[in-house]
Amino acid sequence: MEQTYSSGIICRMRLSLHAICPYFAMFPESFVREQVETHSAPGDWVFDPFCGRGTTILESLLCGRKAAGSDINPVAVCVSRAKAQRPTLAAVTERIGVLEDGFGRRRSRALEAERQALPPFFRRAFHHATLRELLFLREELNWRNKVTDGFIAALAVGSLHGEMNRSSAYFSNQMPRTICLKPDYSLRYWRTHGLFPKRRRIFEMLRQKAELRLRGLSGDCGTGIVRESDARQTGSVFARLQGRINLVVTSPPYLNVTRYEEDQWLRLWFLGGEPRPTYGHVSHDDRHEGVERYWRFLAESWRGLAPLLADGARLVVRLGAIGMTEQDMTARLAATVKETWPRARTLTEPKRSRIVGRQATNFMPTSKGCLFEMDYAYALLTATS
Repeated sequence: MEQTYSSGIICRMRLSLHAICPYFAMFPESFVREQVETHSAPGDWVFDPFCGRGTTILESLLCGRKAAGSDINPVAVCVSRAKAQRPTLAAVTERIGVLEDGFGRRRSRALEAERQALPPFFRRAFHHATLRELLFLREELNWRNKVTDGFIAALAVGSLHGEMNRSSAYFSNQMPRTICLKPDYSLRYWRTHGLFPKRRRIFEMLRQKAELRLRGLSGDCGTGIVRESDARQTGSVFARLQGRINLVVTSPPYLNVTRYEEDQWLRLWFLGGEPRPTYGHVSHDDRHEGVERYWRFLAESWRGLAPLLADGARLVVRLGAIGMTEQDMTARLAATVKETWPRARTLTEPKRSRIVGRQATNFMPTSKGCLFEMDYAYALLTATS
């Protein structure tokens, strides 16, 4: 089945690149496509200040728009940039070959010493040979500064952990594919069930994954901009885009649902972080310390975003939370928007959707409260428009 975009590009309905990395609390590409086609024109700029795994950016590019986004999470930046700035398959294949040759020349004793120095979690999470290859890639990939290395890193973090009992596409012992559980819990689970990791040949798998993810992409699909930034600073970080953004499609972090430094700690480790979960060390995340602080965070995010927006820009937000009613969420979000744009008007009635399936089970299992999301669309009118 194919989808024709307004740019004239024809792609499969489920472009494989979208799935480069399983990611918690993501919205589907069909949602973005609908918003982009409804609220913007070809050539317009689309922005996402909480870009996550880059769905807004890639889908906007496929629709013939220009696209940019930011996230404070290095994993999100890595994955989103892999979609925004795509190397050729030939370049990726060549680079993997160079890396594999380098690994072959590397003294295995040094890598084994690094492996042994890691916490016990790692030695049960990965086969010893697999972990040595991962340690080598972790050191060699310059994912922040080189497009091809960034794409390979995104392939790796997307395969770092997953359901070993369902697929051989993941590198790890049995784990969820969207989040990484805490080390102590994982070790207890593996020991209780007698689970050991299987050998995965990383370089061979990366070649196969690169071919899969880059297949079917047209050279006509442009490149986007992704930067690591707190949403509250996007106006200055993207100074060259001031007054140029026509549409924002975003899903801010949900209140009382997840902290990425805990849920994605293993991916953060691969990208250069600590070999254990951290709490606010990377992001200084302060939005979980109370309801009022959360809404202040969103209001400050819209204020930081405001300099980028063109007159009459549209804002589309998907939002969810635990322990909040639909009415309260709607009223509180509208209040944060009107702090920055007093003349903002609602374009459509808020749309409610229920969170179901695997994603619902990842929302704090012991928590009680809402398991639904709301979609909102605003026209951000200025005082002169």
